[in-house]
Amino acid sequence: MASPRASMGDTREISSVGTTSGSDAGRPAEKKEPYDEKTGDVVFEAPIAEDQLPPYKDHPDAEETEIIHHPANKDDILTHTIHVEDDTSLQAVTFRSIFLGCGLSIFGGTISAIYYFKPQTVVVSTVFLAVITFLLGELLSVIIPRKGIIGRWLNPHPFNVKEHLAIVIMANSASISAQGIEILAVERLYYGAKLTGGLGVFLLFSSQFLGYGIAGLMRKTLVYPKNMLWPSNLPVVSMLETLHRPRELTRKPLKVFLIVFACIFVWEIIPEWICPLLTGISIFCLANQNSATFTNIFGGASGDEGLGLFSWCFDWQYISGGYSPLYFPMDSLISQGLGICGCIVVFTACYYGNVWDAQKFPFLSQSLFSVDSNSTNPITWNQTAVIGPDHRIDQAALAVQGLPYFATTYAINLLVTNMSVTALIVHLFLWYWTDMKAAFEPFAPSNLRRLVTREYWTTWRDSAEASPNEENYDPHYKLIMAYKAVPDWWFALVLLLSFTIAMVILYTGHSTLPWWGFLIAMLIGYVFLIFFGAMMAISGVQWLVQPIVQMIGGYIQPGNPVANMYFSLYGYNALIQGQLLSQDLKLAQYGHLAPRVTFTFQMCGTALGAIMNYIMTNEIIDNQFETLISIEGTNVWSGQQAQAFNSLAVAWGGLSHELFSVHGTYQWMTLIFIPGFFVPIPFWLLHKKYPNLGLNNVNTAIMILYISWLCVGINSSLMAFFFFGLVSQAYIRKRYPNMFVKYNYLVSAALDGGTSIIVFILSFAVAGAAGNAVNFRKFAHPSAITLNRTIC
Repeated sequence: MASPRASMGDTREISSVGTTSGSDAGRPAEKKEPYDEKTGDVVFEAPIAEDQLPPYKDHPDAEETEIIHHPANKDDILTHTIHVEDDTSLQAVTFRSIFLGCGLSIFGGTISAIYYFKPQTVVVSTVFLAVITFLLGELLSVIIPRKGIIGRWLNPHPFNVKEHLAIVIMANSASISAQGIEILAVERLYYGAKLTGGLGVFLLFSSQFLGYGIAGLMRKTLVYPKNMLWPSNLPVVSMLETLHRPRELTRKPLKVFLIVFACIFVWEIIPEWICPLLTGISIFCLANQNSATFTNIFGGASGDEGLGLFSWCFDWQYISGGYSPLYFPMDSLISQGLGICGCIVVFTACYYGNVWDAQKFPFLSQSLFSVDSNSTNPITWNQTAVIGPDHRIDQAALAVQGLPYFATTYAINLLVTNMSVTALIVHLFLWYWTDMKAAFEPFAPSNLRRLVTREYWTTWRDSAEASPNEENYDPHYKLIMAYKAVPDWWFALVLLLSFTIAMVILYTGHSTLPWWGFLIAMLIGYVFLIFFGAMMAISGVQWLVQPIVQMIGGYIQPGNPVANMYFSLYGYNALIQGQLLSQDLKLAQYGHLAPRVTFTFQMCGTALGAIMNYIMTNEIIDNQFETLISIEGTNVWSGQQAQAFNSLAVAWGGLSHELFSVHGTYQWMTLIFIPGFFVPIPFWLLHKKYPNLGLNNVNTAIMILYISWLCVGINSSLMAFFFFGLVSQAYIRKRYPNMFVKYNYLVSAALDGGTSIIVFILSFAVAGAAGNAVNFRKFAHPSAITLNRTIC
């Protein structure tokens, strides 16, 4: 096959799966009946080989070439949106990649800490990092001379896709806020304590790398199979290919990307600064502005305001929130939508039905409350009066203060999330056992017996990769086999070092968590990563299971909120960081980046990010202390995540038996696990009997999870999220499959990238991240203020 580079006279080696030959090149695969009569599943020919593809890579007008795809074929994504070819001679480790990787890791660690204290859950977009990387990489390629020994070392060749990908992976590793900053924040906000610099940084190091070590040993389950799609990677890969392929092959896609990027960049200034009311517009709330009921159901433009029913959001930052609706698979969107409908019904019914004394507390809140018959306003539960100087519950003080209550909607969130956990486990066993079984093979009796043999340890030390002939493996995995693998013992060493540092931190930092509790937390992290990592890889949905981890910690060590926080850190954070590592490993696999380069850049990026997380967390708390401990916060800063973490630590860690055991106020929090096991089974059985009903498109675990989804944050983006997602996946993908394959993920990348860059600029320029906020009305000309009032 003649690659674009080869056709231009480039003689470097290009490895590829399949070749184009004869007059059959470019013909679409022969179509079969779309559905199997027995299973109801879409029938495709074997994964599409390159000799069945049109002359997409060679034709000078490739962007105009028609590509016939079945709209539901996952192999379309793996072999067309992401091209199965690799140039093994491209260098990834250069001065540019090291310099920019370190710089953007510092930047990512800074902005992720800022986002942790935002009123809406927002993550640092990988696409945003990729756009910044491209601009800076191209700039260095132009301004650094190439002549002389130093020039050849600093700027040896044009900025290439492997450098770009390595930098993105390093920066992305730094840009997911370390869960350890929750402990740093809660201890300062609610306990008046502050870990020293050394202990704080090493706390973050140990918790971050612990998850990496666990996930690295689980690659055969979470990375290599093709069902582990990791949908959030698709916009990034699509953009990288568009930016780095020869311009004559990407004229139109690049033009589309730049236009969308520029438009959203300019537009976002309006809802973010000029007219913040565009975050959410509700006709119902405008029609009846004095009704609390209307606000609860139809509001949602501010944090914890309402459910956002029929509201419309004009701010892509909140519509996407780092999880673009354009990349979620159709079955995931359907399940999410069904769950959201259920959420609105359940929340409204329970609140106005006064379940758990709902109307004594705010409609949406994550704080703990007291019941006082003499007061009509909600009273925050005084945890300071109940927690003694040893950080344990004082039973005498508790008797005076009384047990705390949750806002009913938040209690439902915990209840339904617990139910979704057991539903998820059963769903994966029923539908994805082939991919899941690799995670359990080490515990088979035959493999356990092999642990004592010398042959096993020699093989385990020297080999990390699976056979490239595994039928369920991603076709891109075959190309990765051309590079040296990362041995399993590298990840085992990371795990061992993390374990050692964590043990030191637990006892020198007075965590009150014993060593055996830490071991149980690690085991929970491993088991949860198998299931929740797989579900995120398949559907793109991430589970918030921190409350469940805290529940387990509360039962094994009751009456100790601080120990519960550390238990959650090492149990839940292992899951989060394991998901991050697996997602980035899949991104590297899609981009055919050498595994050892990926490993090195991930570890360095994570270390830099943890340091910046520590610095920025303390800086924000110093400047925004009162705002962070208030219930409402502002539309710029909020302590909602720290509040929720603290509330659960006190409730689960200090009062688990009193609140959640049988006969407790919230006894169904634990009992709900049992019915969760049975929910997916009827759907699976009905699909086997009636395959044409399409029940295979309903993910019961996701559907249940989203019944709890609207308990926090800004919810006015709800309608816009599903509108854009369904237009993309239900309309464009089916009616215009060629357009979908070429542009869907590229447009998603442009929207997220343009939004992230302008939001970052505005955060420091006018939103107060670097000091005092600058209100548009104080800054603008009087005529602009009049216009602002007219619009908003």
